[in-house]
Amino acid sequence: MKNQEIARIFNDIADLLEIKGENPFRIRAYRRAAQNIEGLTRDVAETPRDELMKVPGIGQDLAGKIEEYVKTGKLQFYEDLKKEVPEGLSMLLSVPSLGPKTAKLLFERLNVRDIETLEQLAREHKLSGLPGIKEKTEENILKGIEMLKRGMERQPLGKVFPVANDILEHLRRKAPVKKLSIAGSIRRWKDTIKDIDILATSQDPKAVMSAFVHLPHVKDVLMQGPTKSSVIIRERLQVDLRVVEEDSFGAALAYFTGSKAHNIRLREMAMKSGLKINEYGIFREKDDKKVGGKEEKDIYRILGLPYIPPELREDTGEIEAALAGRLPRLVELKDIKGDLHVHSKWSDGSHDFEELIEEARERGYEYIAITDHSKGLGIARGLTAERLLGQKKEIDSMNKRLKGFRLIAGIEVDIRNDGRMDLPDDVLKMMDVVVASIHSGFRQNREQLTKRLVSAMRNPYVSIIAHPTGRLIGERDAYDVDMNEILKMAKETGTAIEINAYPLRLDLNDVHARMAKEMGIPLVIGTDAHLISHFDYMAYGVSIARKGWLEKGDILNTMSYDSLVKTLKRKSTSA
Repeated sequence: MKNQEIARIFNDIADLLEIKGENPFRIRAYRRAAQNIEGLTRDVAETPRDELMKVPGIGQDLAGKIEEYVKTGKLQFYEDLKKEVPEGLSMLLSVPSLGPKTAKLLFERLNVRDIETLEQLAREHKLSGLPGIKEKTEENILKGIEMLKRGMERQPLGKVFPVANDILEHLRRKAPVKKLSIAGSIRRWKDTIKDIDILATSQDPKAVMSAFVHLPHVKDVLMQGPTKSSVIIRERLQVDLRVVEEDSFGAALAYFTGSKAHNIRLREMAMKSGLKINEYGIFREKDDKKVGGKEEKDIYRILGLPYIPPELREDTGEIEAALAGRLPRLVELKDIKGDLHVHSKWSDGSHDFEELIEEARERGYEYIAITDHSKGLGIARGLTAERLLGQKKEIDSMNKRLKGFRLIAGIEVDIRNDGRMDLPDDVLKMMDVVVASIHSGFRQNREQLTKRLVSAMRNPYVSIIAHPTGRLIGERDAYDVDMNEILKMAKETGTAIEINAYPLRLDLNDVHARMAKEMGIPLVIGTDAHLISHFDYMAYGVSIARKGWLEKGDILNTMSYDSLVKTLKRKSTSA
C-alpha cells in the first residue's frame, strides 16, 4: 500500500512549509490529509480520483499530487520544496518532539546540521539559553533521539501490520501458494515489530521465491534460496519467507510464531515426555518417529495442553494456566457491540451522525458513543457547553427515529493542567458517557500527571479515562504516571479505563490491561475514530485486550445498550 509513503510525504511537506513560515491553514491541510490517508484501509494507489476526493481533506489539488506520486514514484512539488530547505535542517525534523521552529532555531543559531551534533550539544547542555529552550527541552530532545534510534530497530505494529497483509495479498495473486500465514511477533500482536516472518506451502517453491523477491515492496534482496528468501522492503523492514512441507506447516507456524521463551517451555515439556519439537514437527526421541506437526494444535495436544492462542505465548503464566485448565476465553472482535470513542464533524471528526451510524450498523454494532472534544482543545474545534448541549439535543431527537440502534451522547473532556474538568459538572451530568483525557502538559512531573488523572476519576460524572499514558508509539513515549495509583483509584471510584485502539496508541498496553483485569477494573475498547475507516482499528484494541488475558465480561462495550448505560450511570448515582 502507498498510503504510508504518501502520508509521510504530506507530513514532510507540512514541516517544510512550517519552516518557511507559510500559511498555517495550508500546513494544517497537509497534516489533515496525511492523517486521513494513513487511516484508510484501501490502497490509494488503486483508488480513482473521484473516490479519493471523497476522503475528508483531499481536494482536486491533493488528489492530483497523489496520482502524480503513484504514477511516477515522486512528487515534484515535494522535491522542489526540499531544495528550498537545507538538507541538514530536514534531517533534524526526523527527531520526535523536535518541531520545525526549534529545528530552524538550532540550525541557524548553532549550525546544527546532523543528529550526532544535536545529541552532543544536548548532553553538554549547550542548547539551553536559546529562546524557548530550557534544560527540560534538552532532556526531551535526547529522549527523541533515543526514540529515533529505537525506531530504526522496531516499528509500530500499526504501521507494519497493513504492509505485511499487503505482501500476503500480492503473494496470493502472484505466487502458487497453498497455505500462507504471517508468523513472528506480528501474529502475537506485539506493539512493536522488528521484522516480518511469512510461512507458506507450495508445490513449486522456486516460483514462490521468484514472485516474492520481485514484489513491488522490495528494495533489496538479501538472499534468495529454494525454500527461504529474505528481502528489505521500502519501509526499512526485513521480510523472511519460508516455504515448508504441508506435513510440517503447523509445527513451523508454532515455532516461528514464538515467543522464544514460550517455545523453550514447550521443548522442556516435550523432553520430559521423551519427545522433541522443532520447526519440522514433534517427534519421539527414542526412534525419531514423527507424531504430529501438520496442524499447529498437534503440538499442544500431544503435550497434553489445550491450544494456546498466539497472543498469550509470552511465558507469562500461560503454560501454567493451560495445565490447570484456567486459560481465559479471550474476547473476540465479534463480541464488541459498539464503539465508545467516536468523533464527528462537530469537532475534528470527518463525518456526520448519519454516516457514522450507517458504517456502525454495517459492522453489526448496536450503538456508538459520540465523544467530540471539549473546548480546551481549540485546534480540534472543541465544544463549548452550549454547543455540547445542542449536540445532545440533536442526538436525543435522532434516537427517537432510530430503530435497533442508539447514539450515546458523550464528550471527550479535557483534564486541565490543574486537574479540573474542561466543562462544568452541571453539563457533564447531563451526558450519557463522559470520557476524560489529557491532551496537554505531557511534560509535567509524575506527581502532577498522576494527580490530574486521579482528580478526573474522583469526578462522579467521569465514566472513562481515555489513552491514560498518552503514548504515541515511535513518536512520543508514555508520560510519567504512577499506573499503580491510577488503577487503584479506578477500582476505588468505579471508573472504567480505555484500551485506545488507535494503532499508534494501543493505550492501555497489554501489561496494564492484565493488571486492571486482575484488580476487577472495568475496561472499554474505543477506536478514537475520526474517519469511518478508523472503525477497523477495533481489531487492534481487541488484540491488546486478548494479549492482556481479557475476556468478554471484562469489557463494557460487549454489553447490550441497556446494560451498558446502567453500568455507566452507576458511578454518578452512587456518588
